[in-house]
Amino acid sequence: MHLVVDLVDPFHGGSHRAWAEGWTATSAHRVRLHTLPAQAWRWRMRGAATTLAPTLVDGATKDGPPDVVVVSDMIDLGDLRARTMTTHSRVPMVLYLHENQLTYPRRPDEPLDAGLAWITWRNLTLADEIWCNSAFHRDELLGALPAFLEAVPDHDHSHLLAGVAARMRVRHPGVDLPASRSRHDPPLVLSNQRWHDDKDVESVVRAMIRLADDGVVFRAAVIGDHEGGHAEVIDPLLDRLGDRVVARGHQTRARYEELVGESDVVVSAARTEFFGIAVVEAVGAGAVPVLPHDVAYPEVVPSAYHASVLYERGDLRRALAATLADLERHRVAVEGLAESMGRFSWEVVAPDYDRALEGLAGSRRSGDH
Repeated sequence: MHLVVDLVDPFHGGSHRAWAEGWTATSAHRVRLHTLPAQAWRWRMRGAATTLAPTLVDGATKDGPPDVVVVSDMIDLGDLRARTMTTHSRVPMVLYLHENQLTYPRRPDEPLDAGLAWITWRNLTLADEIWCNSAFHRDELLGALPAFLEAVPDHDHSHLLAGVAARMRVRHPGVDLPASRSRHDPPLVLSNQRWHDDKDVESVVRAMIRLADDGVVFRAAVIGDHEGGHAEVIDPLLDRLGDRVVARGHQTRARYEELVGESDVVVSAARTEFFGIAVVEAVGAGAVPVLPHDVAYPEVVPSAYHASVLYERGDLRRALAATLADLERHRVAVEGLAESMGRFSWEVVAPDYDRALEGLAGSRRSGDH
């Protein structure tokens, strides 16, 4: 079965863009990509459907309607459905959750944006299927919904929860795994996540500083999107590491892959991680991971390696020090871990997505007769 898929990505940047373009490039189906720039994400949630709906209608009018629509989460799905009714009324719509606006951690002084959280809820009730990027994400969201729905004057929608849960599927994102490259002494420690509050890169750098003060020999690459993040805090901290720092901040994709491939250790202190593409890339290229024993990491890392690579909160510096003190032993302990990341490669994931959409489109067609 050859399908036409409208893939709607209203926040087309970073991991969202990598996901959308990776699937478009590897799917066996014809994927029509509809995007907006990755900026003003709150406005995307509220306005992207009104902006993008005409392009979906035009495409369906000229070339025929798609068999399935897949929509990334930063959008009002109800608005999109209403505005594409003339051409897409019989087309199943899949909601892909990279994150959600109910459980995404906020700063201590930041209240819940209830309007955006209600868009998330309405999207869940309207989608024919809901694809979550991890079981952790699915379970956390389902766990938070009852209290959220109960905090209303009446008609709390709780009767819809069972249907939402039944339509949820875990579909990990695909990843383009960088190639492993030759490594050199001293070992290169990599942090490759956004410099935003939820990734807590600051704690990683502070742990590096303490190790440097203790005389531990290593090089550091602290790379990732730093715009709108904590650069004003992290840059001065990195200055304290001097010439140990071989790269910092945003990199070109080519340079990023070089650094990932050369890294000996990848470290994270993230408080939010619904999947962890950056970490999967580094582990797949052969870096020894030092990761918190929570969020999505216990799902991404096979259980046989948990004791070797996952640390308890508050134990980051000790875990990183132990890894660097006996790196060869840790490399032996994680033998096979890099290869296990292959299950997230697009060569594996894209056919799984394709089969799922074929089943959804086929069931809808069967129901039409």
